[in-house]
Amino acid sequence: MFYLFIKAALSGVIIMIVSEVARRSPGFGGLIASLPLVSVLAIIWLWRDTHDIERIAGHAEATFWFVLPSLPMFLILPALLRHGVDFWIALGGSSLLTMALYSLTIWLLPKIGISL
Repeated sequence: MFYLFIKAALSGVIIMIVSEVARRSPGFGGLIASLPLVSVLAIIWLWRDTHDIERIAGHAEATFWFVLPSLPMFLILPALLRHGVDFWIALGGSSLLTMALYSLTIWLLPKIGISL
């Protein structure tokens, strides 16, 4: 149980640091947020829990493929906000687009021979 608390606390601290840094410097906050810290931590936790090389390799590959459909959100959200769209509508719309792109990715990858 303590192990789960450590994992949750460390993840929460990363989010807190990103939000605090971004408040002072949006660019630097974006840099920190773009680092694959969560992925690296997940890989470390997965290694500690399983020592399963194939599972870790599969996780890393799946992460790559699922990063791609999330990228447009980081262009569309600021574009909508800068064009006067309400924050919650812009966030919701860009999140819906991301979910649609995830669905497309899940559908498309097996068709091109990639199984996750």
